[in-house]
Amino acid sequence: MNIEVINEKHWLSIKDIYQSGIRTGNATFETAVPNWENWTKGRLVPCSVVGIKNQKVVGWASVSEVSSRCAYKGVGEVSVYVHPTFKGLGIGKELLSEVIFRSEKNGLWTLQASIFPENKGSISLFQQTGFRKVGSREKIGELNGTWRDVILFERRSKTV
Repeated sequence: MNIEVINEKHWLSIKDIYQSGIRTGNATFETAVPNWENWTKGRLVPCSVVGIKNQKVVGWASVSEVSSRCAYKGVGEVSVYVHPTFKGLGIGKELLSEVIFRSEKNGLWTLQASIFPENKGSISLFQQTGFRKVGSREKIGELNGTWRDVILFERRSKTV
């Protein structure tokens, strides 16, 4: 698999993969995919990547700012999505590992993620790549009429 920094040329594939995650009901609180401009707002593009196999985007991982405050400039929120056809092949782990590497190169000292408890695959992925559970938030948001919990994970850099 080749890994590239996200670019607008990847948008249709990123959008399709994101839409697949939305449909599961266990990937995000979002209910619709925004346009490219809104999706990239707040994303740290140098730390955000797509995985390409046979000229097809098979997954993506991105880092978003958690705050505009200076004290949090080294903290990012991570998202990882893999096309349903390619799940279970290690693509998510490869993408997340690359995001970790790029985030440290760009001065981030903490990465965090909020994951629905039902999303066992994502929980396992983040734990395999050095994230630890730091807590949970009960009924933090409503999705399709149901209040949902999330588990909070973080990874502190050993090099930044």
